[in-house]
Amino acid sequence: MQKNKTLKGLLAVSAVAAMFGAVGVHAQTSVGSSPSQTGTSSTNPNQAGKTTKEGTMDNSNSTGMENRANQPTRSMGSSSSSTSKSSGMHSSGSSGTGMSSSGTSGASGASGAAGATASGAKLSKGDEKILKDIAMADMAEVAGGKLAQSKGQSSEVKAFGQQMIDDHTANLNEVKTLADARGVTLPTEPDAKHKAMAAKLEKMSGADFDKAYMKQAGVQDHKTVHAKLMADAKKAKDPEVKALVEKTEPVVAQHLKSAEQMNTAKAGTTAGK
Repeated sequence: MQKNKTLKGLLAVSAVAAMFGAVGVHAQTSVGSSPSQTGTSSTNPNQAGKTTKEGTMDNSNSTGMENRANQPTRSMGSSSSSTSKSSGMHSSGSSGTGMSSSGTSGASGASGAAGATASGAKLSKGDEKILKDIAMADMAEVAGGKLAQSKGQSSEVKAFGQQMIDDHTANLNEVKTLADARGVTLPTEPDAKHKAMAAKLEKMSGADFDKAYMKQAGVQDHKTVHAKLMADAKKAKDPEVKALVEKTEPVVAQHLKSAEQMNTAKAGTTAGK
């Protein structure tokens, strides 16, 4: 009987042990599958928490990366700012270019002004007077040359008179061309002084005429005109007026030299007589 009790106790212990073994296996299976499920299930609260945590970490890391990634962007922003400043400076440079263009426009304007001067810009009062004075002198010399042709006695005086007609007519035509281009009204006849001299010469003839003509029209008038041309060459502002003065001056100087030589020779001849 005692043996039966012992046997029953062993069976009971075995049963309990078997039960606990089964429970342990079940527990291991549950525990083994549970982490797997926890690792795979997206609905497990722990997993959600882990996901949330990892997500937060990831987001934090991501944010950090984004911040780091944004650093170049901020740097680019700074560059953009620098670029803007640079652009501003460039704009200032452009303004400078504008100023340069304006200088160039100024230079272009200067060229345009030069072109305008050449094509008909209005002359200054001083330059107008220079043209009028040259025209007056030309007309007086042409008129005196015609008198020498009609009243002169010597061939030299007649030849000199013809040279005055030719040279001063040509010069007067140049003065008229420039005056017309610039809107300057020239005198149409000699002044009162030259008219009075012409009237006096018309009353003379022969040697008296030759002497008076060469002294007055040949020497005195050419001295006066030459001195004025020398002064006008320095005062003239318009380049074309200045060029005309400089072209006329040597012609008048040559006339003066010829007149002085003829006057001296005639005076010597008279003294010899």
